[in-house]
Amino acid sequence: MEDENHTVVTEFVLLGLSQSHEVQMTLVFFFLLFYMIILPGNILIILTIRGDSQLGSPMYFFLANLAFLDICYCSVTPPKMLIDFFSHHKTISYSACMTQLFFLHFLGATEAFLLMVMAYDRYVAICKPLHYTRLVNREVCCALVGATWGGGFIHGIALFALSIHLPLCGPNILDNFFCDVRQLVKLACANTYIVELLMFLNNGVVIVLCFTLLLISYTVLLLKLRTQSSNAKNKAASTCISHIIVVFVMCGPAMYIYGLPFQAAPMEKVVAVFHTVIFPLTNPMIYTLRNKEIKGSMWKLVSKYIPWCGK
Repeated sequence: MEDENHTVVTEFVLLGLSQSHEVQMTLVFFFLLFYMIILPGNILIILTIRGDSQLGSPMYFFLANLAFLDICYCSVTPPKMLIDFFSHHKTISYSACMTQLFFLHFLGATEAFLLMVMAYDRYVAICKPLHYTRLVNREVCCALVGATWGGGFIHGIALFALSIHLPLCGPNILDNFFCDVRQLVKLACANTYIVELLMFLNNGVVIVLCFTLLLISYTVLLLKLRTQSSNAKNKAASTCISHIIVVFVMCGPAMYIYGLPFQAAPMEKVVAVFHTVIFPLTNPMIYTLRNKEIKGSMWKLVSKYIPWCGK
């Protein structure tokens, strides 16, 4: 394929979620509301865990890292989407598209791997409580978190490398509100079978494998808890259920989008909204509403700086 016979794509046109101005303004209101909850909620989680010595266990250390990841993740696609709601000509440059694609998969994979680390933490706490302080100490926690970021980076850079080598000759219209590998593959002016297969292995297989392992591990933990009789049983079960809910909310949309190779996913844009915009909101809601320690510490922190809240 000769380069001189094809036009090099320098920017992409995003069709967005809707072409109706009224619908776009309605979506702006709801997405801004979500965004205003996501950022303060996750920042409050981090400040609460860092400021309360009673929340110094590995479980809360991982939760603070998950909240930080949510802040980063919800800063990849929503800001551009909100700006485009007020623009008649929604475009994104090639370099910005590739950057958005990389960070979307880098942070998404890191979060999936972190959920697996949190499952390991719960396994040791429930099944090997006498060895917990040795197997999940501060050094191990930092190493595990570092490994999740490293794994996420490898995943993101692999998809970035596959995407950046796609021959894009035009058209340059993406039927979505952000850049992703599935849309770019459709625009490639070459046989993309091998590329799609590699992307499926790197995306679909990885997310399905993570989901399966997480589901099996938490099922085993819940069965293990049934045989125990202690006051901590209900608390441990509640924590595991919170983790399971987050696993389903995160992995469900991802499996739907990336688990169907070589074919379009119906309602892909709607599912992508839940995956990239609404999902991060679930982290502070699920973990704080089901955890008395965090709720109590948050209330103390807020009351300290906003006195009328404590009255």
